[in-house]
Amino acid sequence: MLSLVLQGIRTRWVTFAGSFIALALGVGIVATTGMALAATFAAPHQGPERFAAAPVLVRGEDRLRVETPIGVRTQKLTGPRPVPAKLAAELAGLGRTAQDRTFPVSVGNTVLDGDGDGDGDGEGADGRGTVGHPWPVAAAAPYRLTSGRAPAAAGEVVVTAGDGFGVRTGDRITVTTPAGSGSRTVVGTVRPAGFETAVFFTAAEAVRISPDIDAVVVHADPAAVRAAVRRDSAMAVLTGDDRRRADPDPDRDAEALVSVNALLGTAAGITAFVSVFVVASTFSYGVAQRRREFGLLRTAGATPGQVRRLVYAEAVLVGVLASAAGCRLGLLGAPRLASWMVGEGIAPHWFAIGDQGWPLHAAFWTGLAVALAGAVAAAHRAGRTGPVEALRESAVDSGSMPLSRVLLGAAVLLTGIVLVAALLVQDPGGVLKRKTYLTQPMLLITGFALFAPVLVRPVTRFLTWLPARLPGATGVLTRENASAGLRRTAAVAAPVIVTVALAGSLMGTTATIDAAKAAEARTQATADFVAAAEGGGGTLSTRFAERARHIPGAAVSASRSTSVTVLEEGTALVRSEARAVDPADAAAVSALPVVAGRFADLDDGGIVVNEEWLTTTIGERVGVWLGDGRKVTLRVVAVLSAGTGDNGVYLTPRNAAGAGIDRIDVGVRDGADRSAVAKQLYAAGRATGTDVRTTAQWVTANHPRTGGSTRLGLLMILAIALVYTGIALANTQVMATADRVRDLAVLRLAGATKAQVLRLVGVEALAVVAVGAVLGAVVAALNLLGVRTALGRLDVGSGVVVPWGTVGLVVAASAALAVVFAVLPASLALRTRPVELAGTRE
Repeated sequence: MLSLVLQGIRTRWVTFAGSFIALALGVGIVATTGMALAATFAAPHQGPERFAAAPVLVRGEDRLRVETPIGVRTQKLTGPRPVPAKLAAELAGLGRTAQDRTFPVSVGNTVLDGDGDGDGDGEGADGRGTVGHPWPVAAAAPYRLTSGRAPAAAGEVVVTAGDGFGVRTGDRITVTTPAGSGSRTVVGTVRPAGFETAVFFTAAEAVRISPDIDAVVVHADPAAVRAAVRRDSAMAVLTGDDRRRADPDPDRDAEALVSVNALLGTAAGITAFVSVFVVASTFSYGVAQRRREFGLLRTAGATPGQVRRLVYAEAVLVGVLASAAGCRLGLLGAPRLASWMVGEGIAPHWFAIGDQGWPLHAAFWTGLAVALAGAVAAAHRAGRTGPVEALRESAVDSGSMPLSRVLLGAAVLLTGIVLVAALLVQDPGGVLKRKTYLTQPMLLITGFALFAPVLVRPVTRFLTWLPARLPGATGVLTRENASAGLRRTAAVAAPVIVTVALAGSLMGTTATIDAAKAAEARTQATADFVAAAEGGGGTLSTRFAERARHIPGAAVSASRSTSVTVLEEGTALVRSEARAVDPADAAAVSALPVVAGRFADLDDGGIVVNEEWLTTTIGERVGVWLGDGRKVTLRVVAVLSAGTGDNGVYLTPRNAAGAGIDRIDVGVRDGADRSAVAKQLYAAGRATGTDVRTTAQWVTANHPRTGGSTRLGLLMILAIALVYTGIALANTQVMATADRVRDLAVLRLAGATKAQVLRLVGVEALAVVAVGAVLGAVVAALNLLGVRTALGRLDVGSGVVVPWGTVGLVVAASAALAVVFAVLPASLALRTRPVELAGTRE
């Protein structure tokens, strides 16, 4: 048996070379992503940053803890309560303290340099993401002066050097805070801390800007501090590593790892799917080519079981060698993948590959399993080969399929359709979720691929109908050759189906969802202008809000971001993003999708929910925890449609947990002069450092096309699929050309020139790619139809976005690969005299 396997591999090395490369690449990608995935399971220990030098820290409790029948459930709070002034005074009696106040700051251009030349050395710092603190708390980080001195009077600040400000000690800069905008003198600089960009004020000025105490650093015995705080359950005493909870965005590393995990897991899953697809297609076509060989073995006395074992043995040998090579590729590729993800900002700066060995074992055995899975159908077909096949010369395929394949294809297609239909009926919003639209196309792709031998002939006939009627024999020969060699046509079309279907489904779905979200935002925001804080957690100047309200003809709605948490079914704490508004003001500048109740009925005892909540009966009372952890019982006054998932909860400002204004919508009242309102609004924005945009500009800025890690992940998936398409096309075309040597020679003997034969081969390759592209487009259209239906059921008026550019690029690349790998081996084969080729036997 082993000698037959080795002889077969040596004789048909082209067939096995393609399978080896495809499988080795697949195992390499699985090993690479697996090792990177293993590195995401645990982040390295990260100590406190913001208060690393603080012995004890007292701040509002940032976690909600609720007792349930299955244990304590926790949820992060968006607005921890400030430290009461009475408690801060009591803590000061225990030892030295420093009160922290954190507020957003925007740093503008340099007003006047320290040397008086006014050349604006600090110009260009936009200050985004910058925060302000009182100077006494700087030692808790610790920050150390690198030049100058500490601020001692109002109008003096210390800034972090090298964080984009470009200022020096003595410069005067424009600083905008929630209390207003004005010029400040830089009296000192500190080294950047890496976790924030800070501007330090005097303690008295910080109190004026932000009266609430966010945290208190206490130099005292932790037990004494806990005893003093014990009476206030809303306060937390942090020591040791717990102080990290007070850092800016303390969960950023964990959240980054979740994104990396999802990206790598999806890439690994797609790789396994496509590799099985390509290997199975290659083995199947290879077996089809070897009908006469297997027939001779059967004539010589081989049993069907022996023939099947021969195919399995070949698959095992190729699988072992390819999997070993793939693991080696994974060892080389994993560190480079980690470095690329860090460079692109997908993974945190500390992300690196560990020394876990299990991903290599998993990749190796996965590769071997893929090889065997790809050979199952081929082995079954080989075992059914009869001795009479040795006498056959016809290369025409009947196009019929075994009953098992028909049943499997029908089951896969039916499963895919039923799953989508069930989601559309029960949870149309589920169709828009990433896990669904990334995996759903696989079922339809597999189903269409299984039916490819039946589908390619009618599609080929349709696409070549017109070319076959044009002058010359190229069109007719293309149609007949593609229709006669159905297995060859299906083997070439299969990878194209996968790539085109993935490109159209994934990129089209994300683009359609993005467009739907933007359309939904445009529909709901009826204001003419919007001012919104940059980034999460920022607030707008209260002076801007006051000036906007005094503009004649302006309808102003100021809103705040907060959250509410509800205990569902007695066991699950679910947090929902919420917005606090004055209902009368909001009604003038928005058109919310109310499906029950009246938004105007919202008051301090009411809440507006969406259809995804369990409690959606108007007038029913629901217990919720506000953003600062207070539990209240509110009355449901209105219900919004779920939409694309961005329709959240609405409360009144009294229930906003002290959140500051982060968005102001301004509309122009009927009869008012729009240009006059706009002029005064922009002037107020310049005076207070507030960015004012038209609603269209705001929607464009806040609802861009898919970007970041999601887009990179999709591009990675398409790149993997395209690489496999190239391998499959190269392998299949080279195998097919080797079997068509006599056909090409007959054409030459019939009078065709070498150029005409090569042109025919190229046109056939293009026709087959077109067949795959059409079937892939049908799969993508079915997936996009499901998305569009889901949007319709969610009452979101938005059309389907077809990624013509991406699909066109994929089809063009596939066509180029198919033509090159069809024409090149044919050209090499035609170097031999046609008379000699015509006498060639297998």
